[in-house]
Order: sequence, then C-alpha cells, then structure tokens
Amino acid sequence: MKLLFVHGGEKLKEDTNGNLYTGSSYNQEVWDRYLSIFVNITVMFRREFIVYKQDFAKKKFHIFNKSQLNFIEVPDLSTSYKNFSVKKLMDSHHIIEKAVLEHDFLIARLPSNAGNIAIKYAKKHNKPYLVEVVGCPWDAYWHHSMKGKVVASFMWLKTKNAVKSAPFVYYVTNEFLQRRYPSKGKAIGCSDVALPNINNGILEKRFKKIQDMRNEKPIILGTTAVVNMRYKGHEFVIKAISQLNNNGYNFEYHLVGAGDYSFLKAIAEKYGVSDKVIFLGSLPHEKVFEYLDMIDIYVQPSMTEGLPRALIEAMSRGCPSIGSDAGGIPELLNETFIFRRGSTEDIFNLLKKISVKATLLNEAKRSFEKAKEFDKELLNNKRITFYKELRNCGENK
Repeated sequence: MKLLFVHGGEKLKEDTNGNLYTGSSYNQEVWDRYLSIFVNITVMFRREFIVYKQDFAKKKFHIFNKSQLNFIEVPDLSTSYKNFSVKKLMDSHHIIEKAVLEHDFLIARLPSNAGNIAIKYAKKHNKPYLVEVVGCPWDAYWHHSMKGKVVASFMWLKTKNAVKSAPFVYYVTNEFLQRRYPSKGKAIGCSDVALPNINNGILEKRFKKIQDMRNEKPIILGTTAVVNMRYKGHEFVIKAISQLNNNGYNFEYHLVGAGDYSFLKAIAEKYGVSDKVIFLGSLPHEKVFEYLDMIDIYVQPSMTEGLPRALIEAMSRGCPSIGSDAGGIPELLNETFIFRRGSTEDIFNLLKKISVKATLLNEAKRSFEKAKEFDKELLNNKRITFYKELRNCGENK
C-alpha cells in the first residue's frame, strides 16, 4: 500500500554529494512511525536552493533516507514567495494530482497550501486520507508580517474547511487546535514530540541545582527558537529582564536558535542588557538537553504556537517554566505562570514570582511530572493505532 505524505511547509535540503536532509521536525524516528504501517512512502516537500557542504549538513540536519523514502518536489506556494505565478500554481496542481492518483493513501500536514491541494484531489479521486494539524495558520500569519495579516483569514478558512470534512484528523494539541479547527471525522490529540527516557535522576539533579543557587550568581533564563522571527517573542523577555535588573535582580537570557539576531541584539543594547543576553546559535539536538540542564527557568514567549516541542523538552529536564497564552502552551503550564502574549509587564511579574527557591522547586517537580505524559512509547502506540485505522479504511474499500 502506497502512502503520499504532503507538507508544503517543509524544505528538503541537499549537500554537495547529493545527499538529502530534513529539518528538526522530521528525523528517522518520525519516519519510522509511518514506515511501520506503510511500506512504500513518497514525501512531497519543497526543495531548498542552497547546497550545503556535507560535513555541515550532517551536523545540522537529519538525513533523508532515499532507500526508504521517495521524494517529489512541489513548487514553493508560500504566500511570501517572491516569484509566485499562476503557472507555478497550475504546475503544482498537476504534480500533486498525479501523485495522489499514483498512491493509495494521503497524509496531509496542515497548515500548508500543498496539503490543501492534495486533500482536494484525494476527495476528487476517492482516496483515503488523514489530516495532521500541527499549527494555527491564523496565529502564524497574523503575527508574521503585514502581508501575513492580509492572508491570515484566507488560510484560516482553508484549513478550517479541510479539517472539518476530513475522515481522520490528528491534532498535536489536546484542546486548542480542536476548538479552532473542529472536525466531523475521527480525531485524536497526540503531540508529535519524541522525548528521550525520563528518569528520576533528572529531577534530583534539578533539585540540587536549585538548592545551590546563590544571590551573587545570575538566574539564567532560556528559550529555544529561531531568533529571526519576531513572533517568537524574545524581545519581550529582553525588555522584562532590563526592568528586573534595574530593580536589583540579576537575570541573564541565553537563546538557542538559528537565524540573524541583529534585531534582538539591538533591543538588548537599547535596554542596557547587551551583556545579559547571550546568543548561543543553533545546537545539535542532543546538545540542547545539556543546555536545558544549565538554565534555571525556561520561557516560551511565542505570539503563536501549536504545542511547542521546545517547552515540553525543557519540562522533561525539570525546568521551571513560564509561557504565553498562545496556542497549546496553556495546556502544559501551571495557569499561575501563563502571561498575556506580548506583555512585558506580565513577564516581569511572573519572573519575580517564580524565582523564589521554594516556587522553583515546586515548578520543577510539576514540569517533570507533566512531561511524563509525553512518554515516547505511550504516544507512539496511540499514533500507530490511529494510522492503522486509515490503512484499514483503504483495505476495506
């Protein structure tokens, strides 16, 4: 049985030796979920124009195993793409419809223009399909740019209609995306986060770290997210720590993530905390957990989110955490430590409140226990059962 997997939001990367790679959302563990159900899988992504050196690509990205997965390139239909044309749109329809016809099943990951087109042809040709809802296009576009505000309502409506009529829907949240994009079909809420083994030694180490905190040492805040996207909300944390440090506190902010940080650096300089805001760049995934063990409090200040992998990973290390009210973030956190998105005042007040040792200890334990809900084996069994329902639907036709 042949599966077509479509996500127009992802770009496949290539190195100088012709090897292909994906970003952080698609590692071998993710593909194994689908390969356990469908033997023949074709992936439809965009292609990145940059060709990377092999050594760099191996360290930075996840290898795309061409012996297990087929690849079809789809033209870039993103709303910000400068060379968008009617011809490109028509070519995309032709490529996607042909691919849908050649496969037995479709999984479309939304939001994405290519995913919406694939769903259209799955319906037309009566192919069993499943929709994976991994984010909210309204929030993503509205907080992205002025142009994004123009297309936000269009993408919201397209996604809402696609999800509403889908026979199978997989949400990465338990509540938020379900409320905003309800479905009449069979649905589950299941995070796509894959956590390493969680053991009590992690929490014990965190407790010791908190107990050893001293007033003369800075309290280290951390966020893992690309640093060149303003909707990630880093600037509000920078402004808050400026106010806190002016009031006698000692906070530092350590940021992990790729991208040009010149805007955030300028914000830090403007608010007098350039020496307190540390840009660590992109880290290999296994190094991220070492970084999380070094920080004292994790902050998820996003203006838009699904269910953030970075926050769940931080919680799995016993990190006391605060976050905005965007997307699925409130599903994870103590409601006491949720702030209004974009509110420097709220962040200022919550950081004062959480930085007391007794509170840090309580929140470390809460984070750690909450993260256990994202046990890899438990979630994987839930996913596999649901994907089997899609397969069985096709076999019974």
